[in-house]
Amino acid sequence: MADTIAETVDLLYTINQEHLTPDQQIALGSALAALAQAERLDQISERLRSIHQVLNTLVMRVPVDGGR
Repeated sequence: MADTIAETVDLLYTINQEHLTPDQQIALGSALAALAQAERLDQISERLRSIHQVLNTLVMRVPVDGGR
């Protein structure tokens, strides 16, 4: 997903905004907002993967019967 986001960022920032119609400027603004949201969701997903790995590691260390 990160490659797709990076490619989209590159594409969006190469657009010459001076030649856009007002509707195109609105569409570009919406695209940039959606991109920011996608980046944030990707960060959240990465954080959740890290938490999941930590929890799995802890679960693997706990004896099956719950004793020590």
